Amino acid sequence: MRASYREPGGLFWTYGFPIIMSLVLGLAFRARAPEPAHVAIADGPRAAWLAERLAGGREVVATVSPAARAENDLRVGKVDVLVVGEADGTVTYRYDESRAEARLARALADRELQRAAGATPAVGSRDELVTEVGARYIDFLLPGLLGLSLMSTGFWGIGFSLAEMRGKKLLKRIVATPMRRSDFLASFLIVRVVLLAIELPPLLIFARLLFSITVRGSPLAFLVVVLLGAMMFATMGLAMASRAENPQIVSGLINVLSFPMYLCSGVFFSAARFPGRVQPVIRLLPLSALNEALRAVMIDGAGFAEIGRQLLVMAVWLAVSFALAMRLFKWR
Repeated sequence: MRASYREPGGLFWTYGFPIIMSLVLGLAFRARAPEPAHVAIADGPRAAWLAERLAGGREVVATVSPAARAENDLRVGKVDVLVVGEADGTVTYRYDESRAEARLARALADRELQRAAGATPAVGSRDELVTEVGARYIDFLLPGLLGLSLMSTGFWGIGFSLAEMRGKKLLKRIVATPMRRSDFLASFLIVRVVLLAIELPPLLIFARLLFSITVRGSPLAFLVVVLLGAMMFATMGLAMASRAENPQIVSGLINVLSFPMYLCSGVFFSAARFPGRVQPVIRLLPLSALNEALRAVMIDGAGFAEIGRQLLVMAVWLAVSFALAMRLFKWR
C-alpha cells in the first residue's frame, strides 16, 4: 500500500484525473440555453429580405456576406449553412450533410423562413423539454471516468509498482522467504480491494454533491461491478509486469493496451458510433464491459440480471490474466 501511495502519478490517476475531468467536462457540457445556429446569407438582390425574416427567430443568427466570403466561412466551419436567395424566388441551402449541426441549422433556417412566409404546420405539435438527471452528458461521462480510473489505477498502481520492485531488486529478497508465487500475486489483489474502499467514496461524494448523480440500481450490483473491474485491471497489470525487466517496458505495454480502450470503450462518447462490424470486438474489451455495467447500474437502475454478459466478460478477463501472470511471473 505504501508503494502505491508513494508514487505521485498513482495518486493523480486515482483521485485527481476523474475529479478534474468530471469538473471540466461537466462545466463545458452543463445544462444551458442551446447555442443558436449560425447561418450565412450570400449577398445578392434577396439577401436583405432573407436576413429580415431570419432575424425574427431566437434560434438562428444570420449574417449577410459576399458570396466568396460566405463560401469560405462555410468551408472552415464558421457558419453551419449558407443560404442563397435565387432569382426565381426559391432558396438554396448549402451545407455538409455529414455534420449534425449543419442539418439542424438547415432545418431551423427553413422553419423560420416558412413561418415568416405565413406557412402553417400540417400537424399540430408541442415541445416538452427534458432536463432530468440521467439524460445529461455528465451522467454518461462520469461512469466512464470511473471505469477509466479503475483501469489506470490497476495498470499503473499494480503493474508499474511490481516492475519497479523488480528493478530495485526487492523481489530477490522475497525469493529467500517461504512465500509462494501465487500468494505474492494474490497479495496485490488484496491490496487493490483495500485501496478501493479508500478511493471510491471521494468520487461518489463528488458526483453526488456537484452533479446530483447517485447509484440508481442495486448498490450490491454496483459494488460487485467496481470490485470485479478493479481486480480485473489489477491482474492485467500483474500479467504485463510478470517478466518486465524495468518500469519503462511496463509503461510501453500499458500505453499500447490502454490507448485503444481510451478511444473505443465509450469513455467520452458512445461506442455505438463505431461501425457495426467492429461492435462485437469492442463489447469484448475489458473497459467496454466495465463501462457498460457501470452505466447500466448507475444511470439505468439495472440489477444483476441486466449486466450478466458484462460480468461474464470481466470474469473471463480476470481469470485469464491471473493465469497468465502465474505462468509468466519470475522473481528476477
